[in-house]
Amino acid sequence: MQWWNDLISWLTSSESQTAVFTAVVIFVSVLAAGLLAAWISSAAVKRVVAQRDREAKTAAIAALVDAATEASVWNSLTPQEQVLADRTVGQADILVRLLPIRGSDVAANWASHQLHELKRASATFGYQLDPAVVEFRDRLLEWQRHPSRTKRQFQNDLARWRTQRDETPEQTTIDEQEAWVAQQHHDRYRDAVTITDTAEASTAPTPTVAAGGTGPTATMPMSDPQR
Repeated sequence: MQWWNDLISWLTSSESQTAVFTAVVIFVSVLAAGLLAAWISSAAVKRVVAQRDREAKTAAIAALVDAATEASVWNSLTPQEQVLADRTVGQADILVRLLPIRGSDVAANWASHQLHELKRASATFGYQLDPAVVEFRDRLLEWQRHPSRTKRQFQNDLARWRTQRDETPEQTTIDEQEAWVAQQHHDRYRDAVTITDTAEASTAPTPTVAAGGTGPTATMPMSDPQR
């Protein structure tokens, strides 16, 4: 215990005040520097994550808006273009559902329903699709800025559409009509491809067969009579 008493005596003496004060200042400085470095690192990581999230949100919303533009002219696309458009919509749907935004699943369901409505309306002549695409874009941008409020609006729209679908007695007829329109669209492009192939085959040059022979006529060089 003698060493402990000596330590206490040294700490309480006037000669050790400068050393103790210096040690305390150094300890506090090191601790403050560590905390400041940790805070700066955490803020930098959060900024990088937030930037990545914003880029992912922008890419997903841009993909959906582009899909809405193609859906507005769905009936004028070829079957191959429709397949590519459906693949783009599927990728955009996955991107939206994986976004770190509250209500991303609800937004994806809402966008899927709206895209289906745009596809169906594209077959109706005289339907003004530009305002529908603009409204689709504005609603998604509003959801990006205010996720909580827009999520409730999307949920209300989905519930209303579900109720309207259940209360519509001719829903089966509407589904059959949509399937018939899609089949007519595919048949029209299939017939156009068949006509094009037939026209190309009819205009293709045919080889000339020599009389009495079985192969095409070969033109032989003529000899000079003056040689």
